[in-house]
Amino acid sequence: MASGTTGTVRHRRSPWRGRPRRLGAALWRYVRRAPGTFTWLAVLLFTTVILHHVAPSVEHRVLERHSTNLHYLKQSPVRVLVTSAFYIAGGGWFFYLVLYNIFHVPAERWLGTWRWLGVAAIAHVGATYLSEGVLYWAIRHGHAPERARFTLDYGVSYALAGVEAVLVYLIAKPWRFVYLAGLLVFYGAGVVRSRDFTSIGHLSAVLIGLACYPLVRDRPGSWDPVAAVRGGWQRLRRHR
Repeated sequence: MASGTTGTVRHRRSPWRGRPRRLGAALWRYVRRAPGTFTWLAVLLFTTVILHHVAPSVEHRVLERHSTNLHYLKQSPVRVLVTSAFYIAGGGWFFYLVLYNIFHVPAERWLGTWRWLGVAAIAHVGATYLSEGVLYWAIRHGHAPERARFTLDYGVSYALAGVEAVLVYLIAKPWRFVYLAGLLVFYGAGVVRSRDFTSIGHLSAVLIGLACYPLVRDRPGSWDPVAAVRGGWQRLRRHR
């Protein structure tokens, strides 16, 4: 019988071991720091899926019932102002998932959930009344038909535009002025191009967001986009 040496076989630990758990924990920490944003996204996902599985006629009735048009702003303003923000108008849910992570997440982390929600609500309500006021004036002066009182008007874009605007005060100078100019050109061009009450509502929401400065002026923090990109590039080079 041949004799030989015996020993313990050492198994090299896989670099992937435990990584899904770490990624899950990191994702949960990310979501937990902006609970309002991701709760809102969950509601939007639910309503989007529901509307996707009903007949077009049913979808139209649901959206009309929750629309902030002139008719329902007179009949039940509080209800439609709340529920109209639970539906997506234009684009898809994944499109808004990206936008919410770009704008709402940093705003909620910076301001805290209640101040962030206050800015979004003020922009949503204020821009709705301003845009519908313009439509009412157009109807009264014969520039729009009477049936425009029942035009569908719902979605989250006014609140988003207001939050986009308030982030001006988080961005470090001089980049905040570049960002502000981009917002004004983008939404101002929409008014010039479309000349409808929705584009007026978007520009109004941006101006309302800028007017929310008293709510944010005592919040610390300043984000420099150039420094952030440079730091990210340096970290990437170190890990190569």
